[in-house]
Amino acid sequence: MYDVIIIGAGVSGCAVARELSRYQLKIAVLDKESDVCEGTSKANSAIVHGGFDAKPGTLMAKLNVAGNRMMEEMAKKLDFPFVRNGSMVVCTAPEGVAGLEKLLEQGRQNGVEGMRILDRSQALELEPNLADGVYAALHIPSAGIICPFSMNIAYAENAAENGAEFFLQTKVETIIKTEAGYQLQTSKGMFESRFVINAAGVYADVFHNMVSERKIHITARRGDYCLLDKTAGNLVSHTIFMLPGPMGKGVLVTPTVHGNLLVGPTAVDVEDKENTATTRQGLQTLQEKCALSVKNVPMRQVITSFAGLRAHEDGHEFIIEEAADAQGFIDVAGIESPGLTSAPAIGVYVRDLMASLTELKEKEDFIEERKGLHLFMDCSAQEQQRMLEKNPAYGQIVCRCELVTEGDIMAAIHRPLGATTLDGVKRRTRAGMGRCQAGFCTPKTMEILARECSRGQQEICKNNPPSRLIVGTNKDRIGEV
Repeated sequence: MYDVIIIGAGVSGCAVARELSRYQLKIAVLDKESDVCEGTSKANSAIVHGGFDAKPGTLMAKLNVAGNRMMEEMAKKLDFPFVRNGSMVVCTAPEGVAGLEKLLEQGRQNGVEGMRILDRSQALELEPNLADGVYAALHIPSAGIICPFSMNIAYAENAAENGAEFFLQTKVETIIKTEAGYQLQTSKGMFESRFVINAAGVYADVFHNMVSERKIHITARRGDYCLLDKTAGNLVSHTIFMLPGPMGKGVLVTPTVHGNLLVGPTAVDVEDKENTATTRQGLQTLQEKCALSVKNVPMRQVITSFAGLRAHEDGHEFIIEEAADAQGFIDVAGIESPGLTSAPAIGVYVRDLMASLTELKEKEDFIEERKGLHLFMDCSAQEQQRMLEKNPAYGQIVCRCELVTEGDIMAAIHRPLGATTLDGVKRRTRAGMGRCQAGFCTPKTMEILARECSRGQQEICKNNPPSRLIVGTNKDRIGEV
């Protein structure tokens, strides 16, 4: 019997797990995927929103601003990359200034500091590559950029170090209320818990509706993105938005913490909660829309495209509360943008909610900080020498695009909740994220994974088991002919 079971190992679920791991609680985190950060958290704009867009008075607005203010401290404590580069919302006609003024007022009501409206000449001083049609801009200096993988993994690792148990490839199938709490039937057997925290992203409505008569509905809202090569990374220094519309904040252009340029997302509601396929129409829309805010975006330098799903709740609001007719079942649902920004504050909010429902006793040995994975090529010469003396594999480059070494990959595999798949290695080290998109480094990475995980290469997957890359040997194939 667990005290708390968290469904979902995305950034919200892991932030909650980390905060609750401060206390004398037996915690389990269940996720159907092969790794943490495999759902909504893996494919988003990688930005820290200032907080101007959420409707004043909403939980979304409150947690957006609180999460933004916490981000710098949490990035230091948990050792993940974060840059406060600022953002700009641009309009392309005089009548658009009214929209900027509305956002400015909303932001001030939400507690966002330092915002101001710029005319075209002032905006160009900050961003010379703004499109010729840009008329004015709202500047939000508190906004930032982040690595969503690193942040999610950092929270998960710290939670695991503090005793939270992670059960991956464990799909929750049914939830039944009992006198003692809840029984969760999964693909790996039965789990029991006093409390359940539902942080299941686009599936949060499915689990809520299993235990509550007061139904909620979440729509999977797909967004296509294009990632450009690092040669395009300096085109803008701020995150550039257009004025928001009914479907969200629109197509943005932003640098990434790793030096690339990101364009996206589109916004298309889909019925299939696994539909992360990009579309030709979506990618064409990105090319057309980004040109309205930034000129000469070099779309020929796109190195990959991808799509993510946002968990859009019908009321466009975070639902973070105990279900009214299901005692001990806590929803963390509808966590769409600005969910990544809000995650640190969501963790604290759920912790406080738990404290109102049960007694929480602090641990004396809680580990507050976590040391991240520092890649060989990012270290000083002295640090590199020490790393080479400890493990000569740091001298063998595997991914030439991102200069990732064999030692880096080995370290990623042997960390808490270490990588077991190609995607797991990629998100921890960036091996396979460069220009060739794993075209050259995949065989060697598979070899290292097989060796370090004591498995055959035929067992190595891109992510989940159906994604095995090797299906047999040449001799096997010849024998079948």
